[in-house]
Amino acid sequence: MIPVRCFSCGKLIADKYERYIELMGDNHPIEEIWKELGITRFCCKRMFTSHVEIVDDLLKFNRLQ
Repeated sequence: MIPVRCFSCGKLIADKYERYIELMGDNHPIEEIWKELGITRFCCKRMFTSHVEIVDDLLKFNRLQ
C-alpha cells in the first residue's frame, strides 16, 4: 500500500497511484505520466518510483495462530 502523503512535502499522492500503474502498464513515457498526474516535485516522484508492492507476496503465507 502506497503511503497516503509524500514523506517530504506532505502532498496527497495515494489517489494518483492506481492511475500511475495503469499508465505504466500501457508503456507511456514517464514524463507524460508525471504531467498527466500533476506530479512536479522530485520527492513525490521518488515516492511513486521507489514503491514496492509486497502485500500480495505476504498474503501467500499462513497466519500464525
